[in-house]
Amino acid sequence: MRLLRLSFVTALALTVASTAHADQESDRLREALRSATAQARTAEDQRAAVQAKLTAAEQERDRLRKQNEAYRAQVKEAEQAYRQAVKDFNDRIAERDDSLEKWKGAYGEAANVARTKDAERAKLESEATTWKASAKACEAKNVRLVKIADDAVKQYEAMDPMEKVLDHDPVFGLKRVEHQNAAQDFRDKIIEQKAKP
Repeated sequence: MRLLRLSFVTALALTVASTAHADQESDRLREALRSATAQARTAEDQRAAVQAKLTAAEQERDRLRKQNEAYRAQVKEAEQAYRQAVKDFNDRIAERDDSLEKWKGAYGEAANVARTKDAERAKLESEATTWKASAKACEAKNVRLVKIADDAVKQYEAMDPMEKVLDHDPVFGLKRVEHQNAAQDFRDKIIEQKAKP
């Protein structure tokens, strides 16, 4: 009986020990479960925070992509505007060069015309000077002709009527030769005064 008691006490001790051990093991498992649950919650919070950061980063990435595309579009527009400005500038330079060439040609023609006109003017001035000198010579000769004509008229007027009749009469034409000689002298003087262009 003793054995039985001993076995019973041993079994009871084992049962109590096993229950105590089971309680300890259960406490330890509970503590591990609590710790695992806390870690899982912390991990879940961290995952949620990382997910939020990832979402924010993706939104920022999308915003930056759109901004980058907008900047690229602006750069493309600026490049096109620059190319157009360069083309317009080159076109204006080409137009200016064409206009310059036209002006140079027109200036050359105008200079040639001016030289021609200047030569013509010099020639005409020379001719005008010659004509002026000729006109003065003619005026001087006209003055002499008037004087000769005046002398002829005075000499004719100085003749008395009887001389005129005797001079023109074919029968008596005594002074006719003198009168013809005087007329010939007047004619010679007039011919000497003839203007020669």
